Amino acid sequence: MVWKNVETLSQLSEIFQSSFLKPQLVFKHSTRCGISVHVLHLLDSMSAALLEKTEIHYLDLLEHREISNRIATEWGIPHQSPQAILINEGKVVYHASHYAIKPEIILSKIKPIS
Repeated sequence: MVWKNVETLSQLSEIFQSSFLKPQLVFKHSTRCGISVHVLHLLDSMSAALLEKTEIHYLDLLEHREISNRIATEWGIPHQSPQAILINEGKVVYHASHYAIKPEIILSKIKPIS
């Protein structure tokens, strides 16, 4: 997996700022959840296509729940697990959880930076 680990709160502002240069995808993962493991494998199988168009970030919820809580308050997205969030030009343009996370839908939501 060539994803960037999210391990500090300061990385959230970096992700937000980077979204003006390239769309950013954050995957919130629970290592104890079978659904989350399944979705992680789906995303990983599509990671080459996703990496062409986005930077992908991995957030381990069991290790960094405070970061997920900050995402909920700052980005206005209720916490769920697993959860995928796509940010483009400083805006959340897509988010989904559980089996609604589909790599092909994420790819269809990625728009070029203007």
